[in-house]
Amino acid sequence: MIVLSLVCAAVTGRMEQLSQAAAEGADKAVRLLISMTGSMCLWCGLMNTADKSGATRLLSRLSAPALTRLMPALKNNRAAMNAVSANLTANFLGLGNAATPLGIMAMKELQKTNTLRDAPDSSMIIFVVLNTASIQLIPSTIAALRQAAGSSSPYSILPCVWLSSALALL
Repeated sequence: MIVLSLVCAAVTGRMEQLSQAAAEGADKAVRLLISMTGSMCLWCGLMNTADKSGATRLLSRLSAPALTRLMPALKNNRAAMNAVSANLTANFLGLGNAATPLGIMAMKELQKTNTLRDAPDSSMIIFVVLNTASIQLIPSTIAALRQAAGSSSPYSILPCVWLSSALALL
């Protein structure tokens, strides 16, 4: 795309406009990055605090009945249950990239009890489906993007997010 843009700009004599657009795009990218970094730090810090305070263990206990029905192997694996719960909580909060390390940790814990060493077991598959559906109650990352873009009500998309999350899970 970059090469095609350069060729088209050179052929049409619009190299100056291309240069200006590239510089403006880079400026907007840096501003967005700084805006998103603050939001990500806030939510990552919140998840870290929740983990150290025991809130994630509480969430793990509260979600245990549903998760053990979906993934029976979690019943005897407290570490995997905590990791899966933490990842799902991060997804519920719409943390996107912040949920990724938690998902990797959860998958490593699930692999420890996997008897099919070279293939995923049913718990791992269900975890991937839940993670991919990315059920969001509070879409923090999207709201931060909307706010950075100048939205006066960044959370006005909640009903649409809830509907699309439910449909993705189905």
